[in-house]
Amino acid sequence: MISLTNIVKRYKMGEEEFKALDGVDLEIQRNEYVALIGPSGSGKSTLMNLLGCLDTPSEGKYVLNGRDTSTMNDNDLAKVRNQEIGFIFQSFHLLPRMTVLQNVMQPLVYRGIPKAERVKMASEALDKVGLSHRMGHRPNQLSGGQRQRVAVARALVGKPSILLADEPTGNLDSKTSAEIMSLFDELHQQGQTVIVVTHEPDIAAHCHRTLRVSDGKIVQDSVNEKRVAK
Repeated sequence: MISLTNIVKRYKMGEEEFKALDGVDLEIQRNEYVALIGPSGSGKSTLMNLLGCLDTPSEGKYVLNGRDTSTMNDNDLAKVRNQEIGFIFQSFHLLPRMTVLQNVMQPLVYRGIPKAERVKMASEALDKVGLSHRMGHRPNQLSGGQRQRVAVARALVGKPSILLADEPTGNLDSKTSAEIMSLFDELHQQGQTVIVVTHEPDIAAHCHRTLRVSDGKIVQDSVNEKRVAK
């Protein structure tokens, strides 16, 4: 489903050039549950941006569902992001003046889906995350955990190939973090491919596979036998 071959990402800093990613090779299959872990400056955020088609590599090849994204223009990449990838961010990124239902419907507007169908799809996504009773509320009327559930519903609404979560529990207390990770566990069991970017080992421990990034390289690729055996 995801295939990265010899991915290099360079950035210029003044006169200096540095490699944020340095020859990354990676395969992720459909319905995997993967943690991408590493400290600040390791390259994990750059790798996440490439996986999410928010950026393109300086060198190498990224194939997503049989399509080479490395050579796509900005419009093509935007289409891939809208149709293939569901994003979840640490700070939720909900629109404060819109209701929960309107927030979840938003990605479908860009696809030109008729309103009645948008409402149906968004209602189903909210039901999946246990928030169908909060559809008419606004984000400031919700707890942090509920806001993140809305963000998960918005990511799920377009039925993406990949759910890509960037530090999804970073703004939540430990109890709420555990609830959000349990939701990811459930979504994975239902067949969703989930990639979680984190610097917290206890969050990574929920995933079935952990990729550790350091100095722009994947230095460890391990399987969590306890989780896989469940």
